[in-house]
Amino acid sequence: MSPGSHQPEAPAPSPAAGPYPAAGLGRRIAAGCYDGLLLIAVWMLTTLALVAVRGGQPLPPAQPGYQLLLLGATAAFFISSWLRGGQTLGMRAWRLRVERQAGGGLDFRTGVIRFLAGLLSVLSCGLGLLWLWIDRDELTWHDRLAGTQVVVLPKPPR
Repeated sequence: MSPGSHQPEAPAPSPAAGPYPAAGLGRRIAAGCYDGLLLIAVWMLTTLALVAVRGGQPLPPAQPGYQLLLLGATAAFFISSWLRGGQTLGMRAWRLRVERQAGGGLDFRTGVIRFLAGLLSVLSCGLGLLWLWIDRDELTWHDRLAGTQVVVLPKPPR
């Protein structure tokens, strides 16, 4: 109890206790498949621009600079989408939205942390994604590390 109060303090709500339910793994993977197709297009456009800058010359195989450029394009795709409404196009199709656990949209710092932690989740053979099955709040590693959650939005009225 707080000083001067006769009411016990309410326990802190769990992250997914907001107005929308937590997103399950199936919806997240489905949205990720949609986003994967869009990401291939982003990579193709990035590569096209780079080849054009090189005067049509092909890129040597396994160039670390090229791989970093594609990683940067990937980060830009996800982070910019999360900052503009909390949804990538794949998430929009599956009615998912990423938000801070405390409520509200992501800021740039949170988006970067979520992206980098998401790489860790995926590069660990998906263990960071599968973690939501055992997490009490159904959060992945990148949700936990960034202080975010992915929720399912209601169907729009007809």
